[in-house]
Amino acid sequence: MIGLALTFLLIGLIAGVLGFTGVMGAATNIAWILFVVGLVLALLSFVFGRRTV
Repeated sequence: MIGLALTFLLIGLIAGVLGFTGVMGAATNIAWILFVVGLVLALLSFVFGRRTV
């Protein structure tokens, strides 16, 4: 999930340099959403991870 966020962030940065502001905005918004979702999933994994009895 974090890898996809970094990929979309890179796409957004390249699109911004090339002047494609619409693509840049969409890619950075997707990157932000994927980053937050990945962070929440990682946090849940750490809290409710594998438990031994």
